[in-house]
Amino acid sequence: MLNYLVKRIFTAVIVILGVSTAVFLLIHVVPGDPIQAMLGETALPGNIEAIRIALGLDLPIHQQWLEFMRGLLRFDLGESLYSRRAVAEIIYERLGPTAVLAFASLVIAMLIAFPLGILAAICKNTIWDSLAMSFSILGVAIPNFWMGPVLILVFSIGLGWLPVSGHESISSLVLPALTLGTALAAILSRMIRSALLEVLNEDYIIAARARGLSTLHILLQHALPNAALPVITVLGMQFGNLLAGAVITETIFSWPGIGQLTIESIQRRDYPVVQACVLLISITYVFINLVTDLCYGMVDPRVRVEQ
Repeated sequence: MLNYLVKRIFTAVIVILGVSTAVFLLIHVVPGDPIQAMLGETALPGNIEAIRIALGLDLPIHQQWLEFMRGLLRFDLGESLYSRRAVAEIIYERLGPTAVLAFASLVIAMLIAFPLGILAAICKNTIWDSLAMSFSILGVAIPNFWMGPVLILVFSIGLGWLPVSGHESISSLVLPALTLGTALAAILSRMIRSALLEVLNEDYIIAARARGLSTLHILLQHALPNAALPVITVLGMQFGNLLAGAVITETIFSWPGIGQLTIESIQRRDYPVVQACVLLISITYVFINLVTDLCYGMVDPRVRVEQ
């Protein structure tokens, strides 16, 4: 188990370094001048050049990359080119709202996906199965940038039940969490159905039915635990995708999280903040996948033996 952990951590470090380098290079080749964005179109060339030298943006790209990597090794994300504040401080302020949104979206997804997936598996080839799978297809097909405005038109502008945007109360969380949660629920419900259908045909399930156990008891005690491995895989991978989807959703609903900060920083060409945001998302994604792999051993003893 220890060797497995060391290998996984080493792989995670390589992935994070690769993502950091890729983001650094990509954002520096994107058209646009951060100094021009800061000072405006009326700025004098001399002032632009002086600030460029002061911020180290006049250095060759490889030297800027080396400085960026040295900062990462010291856990120093640098300063924002736009606000001159520490990037770590800015990230910390925005991390809480994104974590709340991701957790709420995950809860909504599980509340929707598990009943739908179980119902579709139990009622295979019936109208209930068709309705549940139709929902999953719609959820996968409808993108966040379309679902969000539709929910705003219906529940905010049409019915007036929920606020259009903001972060003032719990009600402001409902629409963005629904936007992210329904897409995850659609994918998760299909996986739950598929995993349960495989398990429900096993001999031990047939034997449990022959002993007169109730359907609910068979599901909770025998079927779901044995069908959990692929579900955990999808859940872990898709939870990482919630952070990527939050970039669009937070912008639509003006949710003050990492996603909205990423878009704002890209528009301002604020290199250090963009690099920190993408780095945070990639680290979270890698960490969640590592935790998912470790959960395999807790759910299925055979995985522990193989490791």
